[in-house]
Amino acid sequence: MNFKIIKSYAKVNLSLGVTGRLKSGYHKIESLISFLNLHDEIKIKKITNKNHKIQFFGKFSKGIKKKNTISELLKILDRKNILNNQKYLIKVKKNIPQKAGLGGGSMNASAIIRFFISKKTLNFSKKNLIRLTRQIGLDVQLGINNKNKILYSNGKLVTSIKKIRLFVIIIKPKFGCSTKKIYRSVRSYSSKKLTIYKKDHFNFINILKLQNDLEKVVFKYHPKLKQVKSFMEVLPNIQFARMTGSGSSLLGYFLSKNSAINGAKLFKKKYKNYWCIASKTI
Repeated sequence: MNFKIIKSYAKVNLSLGVTGRLKSGYHKIESLISFLNLHDEIKIKKITNKNHKIQFFGKFSKGIKKKNTISELLKILDRKNILNNQKYLIKVKKNIPQKAGLGGGSMNASAIIRFFISKKTLNFSKKNLIRLTRQIGLDVQLGINNKNKILYSNGKLVTSIKKIRLFVIIIKPKFGCSTKKIYRSVRSYSSKKLTIYKKDHFNFINILKLQNDLEKVVFKYHPKLKQVKSFMEVLPNIQFARMTGSGSSLLGYFLSKNSAINGAKLFKKKYKNYWCIASKTI
């Protein structure tokens, strides 16, 4: 049997507000979520082995543990006998950096769930599908489709029909950020900016007014990143620069492909030790 090739796209938080804390210890967050054409490539096929085989390779594969989002997904599906004892060989080329706020691992699990849905192997109700994704990780449900989404502070996740065309540069330092550590360090909360009554959250002017509340926490641990953001903010034709997720990646947003490519060149000239590529929203 030939491999089926799946693209697992990076997610990006165009904004992220921390509006409070739940009794469970998790934070209330609101966010505008989009996807980039930067993607991991997943190859999957049926095998006759007794166990699944998962292989990671590529630039950002180093350090991925045996227990990961894909292994957890397969374990749950096996336990529920969803796969009818069928085993799979899964090869993942990691093009998305880890601990970057780009949801690489979560989106890998999402992409494989999409694959099983397309093959009618998985036929869950929406409620049970969300329950499945949450057993793996809170971000996994974001990638069940690659459409823009609005996460409200009450936990409601809404898919938006609005598309936004932006060109970006993605930069990442050699270090990553621990999501748990960053959220644990949040000491203040912001007021809600995203309301269910507002129709057009993905209006560009609206996005400009928003921010990522976790930046101040990350910049406290990594003041160098604040300097990097300041440099990005004066690149020619940049609209704004903002961290995604809990970092450590920063994104610069442009309105044209050439501006983003030029911005990436200028950034690499200044910060030679940082990973930097041009990309775009999908």
